[in-house]
Amino acid sequence: MSEKEPLFSSKNLRLITDPLNTNNPITVQVLGICSALAITVKLEPAIVMTLSVMAVLVVANVVISLLRKSIPPRIRIIVQLVVIASMVILVDQVLKAFAYDVSKQLSVFVGLIITNCIIMGRLEAFAMANKPWPSFLDAIGNASGYGLILIIVAFFRELLGSGTLFGYPVLEKIGLYKTGYENNGLMILPPMALITIGIIIWVQRSKNRELIEEK
Repeated sequence: MSEKEPLFSSKNLRLITDPLNTNNPITVQVLGICSALAITVKLEPAIVMTLSVMAVLVVANVVISLLRKSIPPRIRIIVQLVVIASMVILVDQVLKAFAYDVSKQLSVFVGLIITNCIIMGRLEAFAMANKPWPSFLDAIGNASGYGLILIIVAFFRELLGSGTLFGYPVLEKIGLYKTGYENNGLMILPPMALITIGIIIWVQRSKNRELIEEK
């Protein structure tokens, strides 16, 4: 009998680390751009969106992985959508119960997690072909990679656009306004989210030449 692969083998760890950098869902795979543009005006909704996507993706990936051998190929997409939709409804209700203000800021984008290409892609490309543990790690990695970009974009947009972080007046407290600085209103507009993501992609590729060579 062959030895079991360690739970945190190098292969399994790459399922978490690769989406954070060289296989990031947003900057490399160019998925999930819509929510990255729409809900990154402030840090709080960006973090809540990250946690919501992570909860949905983790559960959906594991469930589909457990059912993968019993799902008829013809209805696999329907089954995946049912699992995702069930989790999205649950997450939406939890947000409305415990974080109503943030739920209002996220608006329809929580519901649109159902059609998030990252989630559908991981279920179809990974969970349908792998065991539950790797599927769990894959979900954690991709949700973290997605959330990392959201949080970075939201950090700069809120700080430079509103002068705050989590609503706390950071720039006012450090006295930057006294030097003549004014909040950059462009940062709270969707085009600046796209430009910020573009800058992140440029920095990422400048530090990872293999990403350019692969293209």
